[in-house]
Amino acid sequence: MAVNFKELGLVNTRDMFKRAVSGGYAIPAFNFNNLEQLQAIIQASSELKSPVILQVSKGARNYANSTLLRYMAEGAVAYAKELGCSHPEIVLHLDHGDSFELVKDCVDMGFSSVMIDASSKSFEENIALTKKCVEYAHQFDVTVEAELGVLAGVEDEVVAEESHYTKPEEVIEFAQRSGCDSLAISIGTSHGAYKFKPEQCTVDPKTGRLVPPPLAFDVLAEIEEKLPGFPIVLHGSSSVPQNYVDIINQYGGKLPNAVGIPEEQLRKASKSAVCKINIDSDSRLAYTAGVRETLAKNPDMFDPRGYGKVARAYMKDMYEEKIKDVLGSDNKLAQLD
Repeated sequence: MAVNFKELGLVNTRDMFKRAVSGGYAIPAFNFNNLEQLQAIIQASSELKSPVILQVSKGARNYANSTLLRYMAEGAVAYAKELGCSHPEIVLHLDHGDSFELVKDCVDMGFSSVMIDASSKSFEENIALTKKCVEYAHQFDVTVEAELGVLAGVEDEVVAEESHYTKPEEVIEFAQRSGCDSLAISIGTSHGAYKFKPEQCTVDPKTGRLVPPPLAFDVLAEIEEKLPGFPIVLHGSSSVPQNYVDIINQYGGKLPNAVGIPEEQLRKASKSAVCKINIDSDSRLAYTAGVRETLAKNPDMFDPRGYGKVARAYMKDMYEEKIKDVLGSDNKLAQLD
């Protein structure tokens, strides 16, 4: 039996994106796969009074179970209220949906926002599939994100060797014909913890760390000019914090040359028409750092709550820093308590 997202206390992205574009900040879109991640996201966003997008990839949905996810999302709204956030704005969003069937199933299971990623298809095929998803989702007031351009890297089932920047000359026709509510673009971000190859980077002489190339803000500016006020999304925008990478490597991990998007570039993007920034790898790194460090220091530990709470605390710190210092979405709820 189908359930509408409004019955779960969720919201779609329409109003929050409008406010973010005009207010010069971005909404955090955090991927989650388990309870600790969800707890940390809701704790951080509720305490800082930030709208938040809970993202679920196709792989995460298979991992967690779609029925459980529906109740976890409903529970997240109730938990936020318990934490003193009486008017939370929480979106349950499908990240990188790859078929109409998957999009439809998510809409029917209470998702309030869906992404159809047909960016690997031809321009006409991308428009046709996106339009089909939009026509179905809009019947239930569910908002739809589409993608134009291809990001490099690996994230669950999404794999691409090379990135292809979004062509600004295509965005008007795509947005108008597909009817999408927001558009993910490619300007140099990429999926995973290895966003750039060492040869694409320079080396900071003081720290010896890799410094990635800048994002293509000229492409973003052209897109903003073509689609003034239209909500733009950045995927693959984890910063890959080196403190977590260092902890992982110190306690038996092996993540050489892991590098992400510098936070100052994300701050700059947040002040533009980019109103949603996707962060997944940073959460995985914080979680893994907490688990590895705790187990290495406590080799007799076998209670998952022991290392789970450390992982949760690391993730909460990271989410709070993103909300306050990078995206600027704190105290941006429509109804502040």
